[in-house]
Amino acid sequence: MSQTTPAWAVDAIVRAGQRMDARGWVPATAGNISVRLDSERIAITRSGGHKGFLDAEAVMQVDLAGVPLTDAKPSAETLLHCQIYRLFPQAGAVLHGHSVAGTVLSMTEPGPIRLAQYEVLKAFEGQSTHDVVLALPVFDNDQDIARLASVAEPIIAAGTPLGYLIRGHGVYVWGPSMDVALARLEGLEFLLACELERRKLAR
Repeated sequence: MSQTTPAWAVDAIVRAGQRMDARGWVPATAGNISVRLDSERIAITRSGGHKGFLDAEAVMQVDLAGVPLTDAKPSAETLLHCQIYRLFPQAGAVLHGHSVAGTVLSMTEPGPIRLAQYEVLKAFEGQSTHDVVLALPVFDNDQDIARLASVAEPIIAAGTPLGYLIRGHGVYVWGPSMDVALARLEGLEFLLACELERRKLAR
């Protein structure tokens, strides 16, 4: 079982990993990155690799059910990527990171994290003003990924411009291309970092 992953897909994933690593969003072997190859396949990082040091061998292919198409072990969270590609046909890339701000805030909120009055909110699709409140869904962590996906599906399918957080774990964002997905991740991580700092100051 072997399929060669296109060079453009490998390059996009490698560059995204380096960028996320440089910002401290994928410590150790945390996080995963994927791109849609076509209507039936995605390229995704293999299980266990450090995202700052990826190469072609660290990228594999799976179908939209998460079944490996190359001789490698996919991330345990591959099904969450597949879910996004299935729910959003326009999604071309999915990013999952483990920042300090996202992880800490997810542990302090019983429900969605509400972000308001930040100019950077305009970076997200459909937003034209800072004068808005956007809710970032937070789902309880679960080592049963299929069960986690089933809990998340009705909420993310209804629409979430920011992405979502898994409690004590990390954030998922996506976009029509890797460049857009990275911009959304950077915008969201900035907002989460600001929110964490505001809460520190309020003590």
